[in-house]
Amino acid sequence: MYQFHELCTEYGKILNGKAKLKNGVCSVSIDRHLYVTIQGRPSRGELKAGFSFEAMDQEGHALNLGEVVLLEEEIQSFSKRLIQKGVIISALHNHWLFAKPEIMYIHFQSVEPPLRFAHKVAEALTVLKK
Repeated sequence: MYQFHELCTEYGKILNGKAKLKNGVCSVSIDRHLYVTIQGRPSRGELKAGFSFEAMDQEGHALNLGEVVLLEEEIQSFSKRLIQKGVIISALHNHWLFAKPEIMYIHFQSVEPPLRFAHKVAEALTVLKK
């Protein structure tokens, strides 16, 4: 069985990002390389995807959370992949007005082993533009 630190590192590798461990929460952030303007100004700071797990029980199940910025045309294929894998989609909304192209943020969650969640999310990420 993995130690929490090793589990966090492996989680990051699966999601193709660098894992951080703070206050018992393992988190991974990856950048989306999209060209977006908000109110006519280029924006790169809000084009991220974030994933985390915490509150692991004795059976190795944890609370897994994710948030990804999506282009409008990516919503259906990305959400379909998550739903097919049994991941709960908890929200889909915009954060910013006057964004071009329109971007949406999807939030999702599960309670399961973190590496299982990471593999499901990594597979869903393959449908997104690079």
